Amino acid sequence: MPRYEFKEGSSSKFWEITLSGTTFTTRWGRIGTDGQEKTQTFDSPDKAKKEYEKLVREKEKKGYELVGDGEAGEEAEGEAGESASNPELEAAILTNPDNVDAYLVYGDWLQRQGDPRGELIALQHAAMQASGDEAANLKKQINKFLKSHKAALLGDLADAADEEELKVEWHLGFIRSARVGQKDYDSGRDVAELVKELLAHPSAKFLRGLTIGMAHFDDENDYSDVVSGLTEALQELGGSKTLQSLFIGDFEYPDDTEISWSHIHDISELYKLLPHLRSLRLRGGSVELGNIDLPELREFTVETGGLPLSAVKSIAAAKWPKLERLEVWFGNDNYGAEGGVEDIQPILDGKGLPNLKSLGLCNSEFTDELCKLLPKAKVLPQLERLDLSRGILSDEGARILAENAAAFAHLKHIDLTENTLTGEGERLVAKLCPSVSAGNQRDYEEDYRYAAVGE
Repeated sequence: MPRYEFKEGSSSKFWEITLSGTTFTTRWGRIGTDGQEKTQTFDSPDKAKKEYEKLVREKEKKGYELVGDGEAGEEAEGEAGESASNPELEAAILTNPDNVDAYLVYGDWLQRQGDPRGELIALQHAAMQASGDEAANLKKQINKFLKSHKAALLGDLADAADEEELKVEWHLGFIRSARVGQKDYDSGRDVAELVKELLAHPSAKFLRGLTIGMAHFDDENDYSDVVSGLTEALQELGGSKTLQSLFIGDFEYPDDTEISWSHIHDISELYKLLPHLRSLRLRGGSVELGNIDLPELREFTVETGGLPLSAVKSIAAAKWPKLERLEVWFGNDNYGAEGGVEDIQPILDGKGLPNLKSLGLCNSEFTDELCKLLPKAKVLPQLERLDLSRGILSDEGARILAENAAAFAHLKHIDLTENTLTGEGERLVAKLCPSVSAGNQRDYEEDYRYAAVGE
């Protein structure tokens, strides 16, 4: 944000202005105070820019001098969001993204360059240390700062944020996590391009989490262009040293789209670009996983109405030695589900899963078959939580579990909801371990049994 100051005699005043689309915000007052703030909205960006330039000229005629954030009118010309850069200080953060001291050193340097991210680092760090009324007041200051410096902090991303197709969380001066996606059927947003703009933006250079919502409302929700855009952006950056969480498919089904009308396709090119990824969640159909090699991953979830055999085999053969939580939805064969218990034997054997504590084998049409194998599964003793929800577990399967109750007694929780148990089946599994969820059952039909989520 351009900042002007006027110092003459007893006068010591400042004036700042931020232009963003059809609005601009001015802030003014005595130097050393927060001053006052006013936002004005115009019929078009051109009118807003014209009035912006008029006010700047008026202040300059009155003797106000530019003291920070570039040339007058710079943000109006699209330079908003540009950041001072110090590769050495940035490298210290990239080496250890949890090192608060590295952010503070960088923040001091940024403030000397007139970059608002420097002041934001200081404010947010102060809020982290504060409590009570002080914390509440600092939170208000931060919200006010983010609003008044929106153009400088977001640049070309500001429009997407205004339209709620980009939502960000700030941490120590930079975007810590972001969600991108079309808001509704009237949206014309190119989500793939938005992802690329976000990853290239100076405010997102230390991004830790990325969530992708709806890519397309006007047709089937296909993520192929988004995955390609994300891959391209990461390749240009040489990969990401900070991104730890990725969720592709953050939509509500069936309200936004059916789960099997959403297509993720092949994401395997992302693995080598995200060596520090700890959480990967996918929701949709047409999932191809390739050779999974994610050495730092702790959580993996795939929610689908039909998981192809190639993806099942990819999961069974994956290299993720630190994985603690695995949840797989298999789906209905009418929507592309393939494979069976024989294809997930490596998982049941705990092969390559020394740290696994929570296992979800969900939404399957072979739940009863699983019940026959689970009591002697090599992976079972190390588990704390087991999820067999949304499948076709019958009273016969429940009886097998009950007969082998000792094998499950060490578990902290078992989830058997949304299966096809009768009241008798629910009673059979009620005391398998200290915590059992077995409600919300679907009707049992001998000749027509299906996974809860298909279409």
